[in-house]
Amino acid sequence: MKVGLVGCGLIGKKRAAVLQPSELVVCSDLKKEAAQSLAAMYPGTQVVDDWAQVVTHPDIDTVIVSTANNALSEIANAAVNAGKHVLLEKPAGASMKEVEELDAAARKNKCLVRVGFNHRFHPALLKAREILDSGELGELMFLRGRYGHGGRVGYDREWRADPKLSGGGELLDQGVHLIDLSRWILGDFVSIQGYAHTYFWDMPVDDNGFLLLRTKQEQTAFLHVSCSEWKNLFSMEIYGKTGKLQIDGLGGSYGIERLTWYRMLPEMGPPDTSSWEYPRGDNSWRLEFDEFREDIRLNRQPAAGLPDALAAWRVVDQVVRDSGYDYYT
Repeated sequence: MKVGLVGCGLIGKKRAAVLQPSELVVCSDLKKEAAQSLAAMYPGTQVVDDWAQVVTHPDIDTVIVSTANNALSEIANAAVNAGKHVLLEKPAGASMKEVEELDAAARKNKCLVRVGFNHRFHPALLKAREILDSGELGELMFLRGRYGHGGRVGYDREWRADPKLSGGGELLDQGVHLIDLSRWILGDFVSIQGYAHTYFWDMPVDDNGFLLLRTKQEQTAFLHVSCSEWKNLFSMEIYGKTGKLQIDGLGGSYGIERLTWYRMLPEMGPPDTSSWEYPRGDNSWRLEFDEFREDIRLNRQPAAGLPDALAAWRVVDQVVRDSGYDYYT
């Protein structure tokens, strides 16, 4: 695989780190020094001034887009129109319309697009998926999820607080991860209820979002995302009729990643409990890109692709509009 990278910040560096030697052919960033710094770690990588030179580069077949939300779909659109496969960060665009247009372009050009829902590849989530697929949790009933971070002085003046750059607030930022994981576990949601609000930060986008989502079978996801959490938090509890899975932490500032399995006994009462801890760091970026390699090799649609991004966007779009925000217009 020969790769071009647009966006050489924190996430771009994570993406580059999982590439094999000599795979990164060309990179670009609005801050040229950021691109130069990254390229210096990968001998032979070319730095160009304009992202258009990346997506049309004749020596690459795949483009990674790790920019602010307002540039994601424009760059990815240009890439698929140039016949390149694309991995781009969630939420895949700054509006649902942008993602719909990108999906149409990818289909027209027969290019594969994977969206960066890397949380599916965290070890506790992968182990949970294995248990769910075994059927040992019984029929699923509902799940409860919380995800949040605190911010820092000046957070409300950073790009995520500017709807022209971000497309939305906390519900779009961390919320799409929880929505995607919930849909990955329970299935499509046919009922969407929720509320988004700005409680603390002086910014025009929401800093907290609350969701109540239901499937056709009445399985329910009860979710809360927040950027006024103060201590970084990730927690998800999945309830089946014969047991419960609880995932806590994502590593780093979110705490050690841990999965706990509570097995209901025939006599009920205190459950049998098994627990796994994953202290060795986050390998989700590598596992995600390895699966994208297989998508391309097998010419199969990515399991976390644009339809999944659109499903998350529909939830966000409806809730923020129902909550009275007008930054989409």
